[in-house]
Amino acid sequence: MSNKALEKKKQIVEEIKEKIEKSQAVVLVDYRGLNVDEATQLRKKYREAGVEYKVYKNTLMRFAFKDAGYEEFNEYLTGPNAVAFGFDDPVAPAKVTHEFAKEHENLEIKAGIVDGKIVSIDEIKRLANLPSREVLVAQVLGGLNAPIAGFANVLQGTIRSLVYALNAIKEKQEAQEA
Repeated sequence: MSNKALEKKKQIVEEIKEKIEKSQAVVLVDYRGLNVDEATQLRKKYREAGVEYKVYKNTLMRFAFKDAGYEEFNEYLTGPNAVAFGFDDPVAPAKVTHEFAKEHENLEIKAGIVDGKIVSIDEIKRLANLPSREVLVAQVLGGLNAPIAGFANVLQGTIRSLVYALNAIKEKQEAQEA
């Protein structure tokens, strides 16, 4: 092998390693059996979700996963594989892959990495069933807002009671003066 070819392979390994390290989630899939149309649809769905989807040679991925500290991930690198990298949303790669696999049985989820931990197919499916980041943020904010609204109502009730009491005292004094 020429030095030029070796350098090119080293660059690709380094590129994969960087993507693994920058990703919040990585999903490995076996795309065998998808036709060109289906593969194009899958790529489009990943792109829309902000997920990067690439096909690399298994030997290059083995070096990259080993260098990134995920040597045990190499057991999944058999057959034709593609990898989806989620840089912003850890749920996006799992969600897109799971939804697409429901409609296309030929797409097989093999394994994943989420927040630095290798996860199984079942864990990827559970992750895929989580609500989107926006929904989760809205739920948290709604949960935070509820106690504040309740506190405001309590304060309002206390002030209202004080006003009624003061008004009653005023009316009683007016009645005594009259």
